[in-house]
Amino acid sequence: MKYKVHWLIDGLVEVEAKDLDTAENLIKNKMESFIKENEEFFKGVGAKAVQGQAYLPGADEKK
Repeated sequence: MKYKVHWLIDGLVEVEAKDLDTAENLIKNKMESFIKENEEFFKGVGAKAVQGQAYLPGADEKK
């Protein structure tokens, strides 16, 4: 019997950058490089998308 498996990877990293776009691009470039270097693995597990967004910590988060 065939089963479908839906998976997510959730992460959070702090980076030093001059603005939000630069912060996002630092991680985006690392992720794209890793995915390209491991393309067969990502195809094999059915990866379709990677998404992220930079933000400034809110008052309820430790800075």
